[in-house]
Amino acid sequence: MKAFLSCIALWLLAGCTREAVPPAAPAPRPAETGSATAAPTRDVPAPTAPPAAPAMAPPSFDCAKAASDAEKLVCGDAELAALDRQLAARYAERKEADPAVQRGWAMGRDDCWKQADQRLCVLEAYRTRLVELAIGAPGMVVPTPVEYRCSDNRLPFTMVYYHDIDPPAAVMTWGNDQAIVFPQPAASGAKYGRVGIEYWEHQGEATVDFFGNKLSCTPVP
Repeated sequence: MKAFLSCIALWLLAGCTREAVPPAAPAPRPAETGSATAAPTRDVPAPTAPPAAPAMAPPSFDCAKAASDAEKLVCGDAELAALDRQLAARYAERKEADPAVQRGWAMGRDDCWKQADQRLCVLEAYRTRLVELAIGAPGMVVPTPVEYRCSDNRLPFTMVYYHDIDPPAAVMTWGNDQAIVFPQPAASGAKYGRVGIEYWEHQGEATVDFFGNKLSCTPVP
């Protein structure tokens, strides 16, 4: 009887025991997927930052003390800052230059805030002063003026060309009025100008707009 009960107990225990779950198959390695031979991995270089732009050279004055709008504009503009350094060097060379004239020029430059194109006004102010100092230097040989016969013969009109100074320019004289003008881009002929003035010579005839006074001129032989 005991042997029979022992057999029943063993049978019940075997029926309650859960079947062992076979271990899961290991996941295929990358090399085992796809082709039999895995492609070699390559080291991708890390992106490098672009080189920093060179710092802008400052003008001749301390930008921390810039007071006028014109000076602040110069401090943030590489071309204007270069012209300021050039002007400071040229003025230092001209020992005989009148300081009062230089101060007057600076006041005129600072008034450029009144103009519609302030940067162009400041640019022309620097170029004009550079030309004034260059052509007024001791020993400077003045080129021969070119005389013109114009449609309005009330006033004489001449141009004096300074090709060998920096910046190149021309001095325009109409009667008692005089202006320094600078080369301008032109498809043909020779073109000079500044704000309010335009001169264009093409095929032996020059058209001039001098602050609203329009002239048609030809060089006097």
